[in-house]
Amino acid sequence: MELWDGLLLDCRLVTLCSPSDYATVEHAALGWRDGNITFAGPQAELPGKPAALAARVENARNAWVTPGLIDCHTHLVFAGNRANEFELRLNGASYEEIARLGGGIVSTVEQTRAASEDVLFAQSLPRARALLDDGVTTIEIKSGYGLDADNEAKMLRVARRIGAELGIGVRTTFLGAHAVPAEFAGRQSDYVDEVCVRMLPAIAQAGLADAVDAFCENIAFTPSETRRVFETARALGLPIKLHADQLSDLDGAALAAEFGALSADHLEYTSEAGVRAMAAAGAVAVMLPAAFYTLRETRLPPLQLLRQHGVPLAVASDVNPGTSPLLSLRHAMNMACTLFRMTPLEALRGATVNAARALGLADRGTLAAGKRADFVIWEVTHPAELCYWIGGKLARAVYRGGTAL
Repeated sequence: MELWDGLLLDCRLVTLCSPSDYATVEHAALGWRDGNITFAGPQAELPGKPAALAARVENARNAWVTPGLIDCHTHLVFAGNRANEFELRLNGASYEEIARLGGGIVSTVEQTRAASEDVLFAQSLPRARALLDDGVTTIEIKSGYGLDADNEAKMLRVARRIGAELGIGVRTTFLGAHAVPAEFAGRQSDYVDEVCVRMLPAIAQAGLADAVDAFCENIAFTPSETRRVFETARALGLPIKLHADQLSDLDGAALAAEFGALSADHLEYTSEAGVRAMAAAGAVAVMLPAAFYTLRETRLPPLQLLRQHGVPLAVASDVNPGTSPLLSLRHAMNMACTLFRMTPLEALRGATVNAARALGLADRGTLAAGKRADFVIWEVTHPAELCYWIGGKLARAVYRGGTAL
């Protein structure tokens, strides 16, 4: 038998291979070769002596081990910040009012366009590193702060560069339909033409995007405009995601489901009809509690309906400069439990199994033979502590593809 690259002994595995519990294995071992798991089970069932199985044998000292966390919704590539808007909201201004006064997304667009690719990379890398330090091994990164062909491509190149620099998995999403840039003020339909006719085909031809997203909302793009973007994406063979029903119910969840979307995200105002449509389409519901918290929203996503209809629940940080300046997926998991009343098991599955599904990734999210050897060794006494502790460093070691990061 060919030697495994590594073998972790004396660990407690949280395999997440069952939807109803943590599926833990005590007195366990985890082996890997060529970036994939070769063994995940009781140490007593190893097919030989450890030294004869692996080139490198480590002892976890009875630590808990989970799959690597997956942050399936972020906007972490951007320049500058919007701390001033934080103050405006505290003084009573709404998200919509700030956006209509030229703040919000458009203000970040100005700063992102002005930044060189190297500057944008330098400002964005620490945010990704913070997520990694907290146990994240795969990150989805959206564009959407360039809003023209060159700057959207710049953002996506930076996202790919971050993955290469840190050795983590990065999935890129084109979000050209995020806001209308200043040069298209009063010509929103023309900007949608620009997205569909020029920007999206160029991004697809360059191979820079793994999926396409849009912001379907009263202050952003209408359902009919979003439909045009999605029809273009489908024609180009790109999967769909959607910012849906965050501030109002425009039937965004149902629209996402109609196009077979990987996920619909936010969903605070989604109706039961939208939930039913998502369930029928197999779409994942991505909960973004940090944006809910930052905006001081009061309308909760329809968690009970989503559970009732069997819609998979994911949790993500939504890292962005305006509505979710959060640099910890674990903190988002805590918020999902505290604010949305998700259970710690739901939140952990939401940041692993279901987050992988929200990105169309079947090769990660659980600890099982054949899956990617993405895993984290934690300094906790129970898996629920990953949602219980607010802040602090709990990850002892983070591995991607069997390599310590």
